[in-house]
Amino acid sequence: MASASVTVVDTEDRPVVHSDRGAHYRWPGWLSRIADAKLIRSMSRKGYSPDNAACEGFFGRLKAELFYPRNWQSITIEQFMQAVDSYIRWYNEQRIKISLGSLSPIEYRESLGLTA
Repeated sequence: MASASVTVVDTEDRPVVHSDRGAHYRWPGWLSRIADAKLIRSMSRKGYSPDNAACEGFFGRLKAELFYPRNWQSITIEQFMQAVDSYIRWYNEQRIKISLGSLSPIEYRESLGLTA
């Protein structure tokens, strides 16, 4: 028996669709699809690229470290979502960052006494 799974359609929670200000994101067909799905649009201020810097940097690393090195043809959407979830957890908790003194985020927080 298939397990019941909650989809966006089944909840009041609405995902945020983040984009730049490219023309394709202002196309009436795109706007109507977003509105029909009751999604939340988010984009940076015009001509202010630092708004997107952290997001762009993260997705660039995600693609380089997770997506491009693998062949995803035989992977189900559930397996793909699990891989992305695992990557994000690793990235946020264990990935060594030079900017944090070559510590993982958890080690850095512990060094500051911010975790129990």
